[in-house]
Amino acid sequence: MGDVWKSASELKDSSIRWIDTRFSLQDVDAGRAMYNQGHISGSIYLDLATDLSDMNKTNGRHPLPEKETIKNLFETHGLNYEDHSAIYDQGGMPFAPRAYWLLSYAGFPHVTLVREGYDALVDMGWEVSTDTPSYEKTSLTLEWNEDIVSTRQQVKDVSTSEEGVLLDARSAERYAGINESIDSVAGHIPTARNLDWELLKQDGQYQGVLDILPALEAVVSKDEEITVYCGSGVTAAPLYAMLKEAGYPRVKLYVGSYSDWITKYPVEKS
Repeated sequence: MGDVWKSASELKDSSIRWIDTRFSLQDVDAGRAMYNQGHISGSIYLDLATDLSDMNKTNGRHPLPEKETIKNLFETHGLNYEDHSAIYDQGGMPFAPRAYWLLSYAGFPHVTLVREGYDALVDMGWEVSTDTPSYEKTSLTLEWNEDIVSTRQQVKDVSTSEEGVLLDARSAERYAGINESIDSVAGHIPTARNLDWELLKQDGQYQGVLDILPALEAVVSKDEEITVYCGSGVTAAPLYAMLKEAGYPRVKLYVGSYSDWITKYPVEKS
C-alpha cells in the first residue's frame, strides 16, 4: 500500500516532470490563469476541459479523448515512459487524480500524486516560475491499460449480473436521488453502492490510506472487481486512486459515468 500519493518532501529526484492540473468547474479559465500567474518551475499544464477530456463528444460531461489525441498530448509535452511524473492541483481536488488515471491508462509506470496543493508546495520552498517550459516533442509507443477503463456496455453488464461491483463516488443525497442539481435524472446506476469521494479528504488534502481504509473496507472488499463512477468521471478519479493506494487489485473507472448512463438506461433511487 501507499505508492500513489507522496508528499512533495519525499520527491528528491531532480529529473521529475511536474504536471500542474489546477482547474475550476465554476470557471473553466481559472486553472490556466493560475498557472500563468505562477507554477512549480518546469511544470507543464494539463487542462481538465481541453486536455484531459474531449468536450466535443457527447458521452458524458467530461468524455475520454481518443487514444491518438491522448498520445499526441503527451508527445507534444515531451513526456517519456521513463519519466517520473509528479502531478499537483490546488490540493484535495479531483483534477490531479484525473490526470493520474489518464497517465495510468496510457501505461506510464512512474506517476505520483502530490499530497500537497500548489500553495503548500510554494510554502515548502519549491521553485516557482511564470515561464512556460518548452520540451522537445517525443515519439511514444503506448501500452494501453485497458483493465482500468469501463465502457457503458461493460457497466450495463455489471449492473445486470453479479459479476463485479459498481461504486458511486457522488454524495449520498445525489446517489439516493434526493437532491440532483446537475443531471436531468436523479438516482444512481442500478445495483451501485455509494462512497462519497469527499470522505477521502480532511483539511484540504487527501487522508492517508490507513485513515481511510476502514471506510473503503466497509463498502467494498479487495476480492471484488470494482468500477467507480460519479457524475462526469472526474470526482470518481480520487476514489479510483485511493482504492489503488489501498491495494485493491481490480479497479476500473467509467469515464462517461452517470451523465452518460442516463442517456441510455434507467436508474434506481433509494
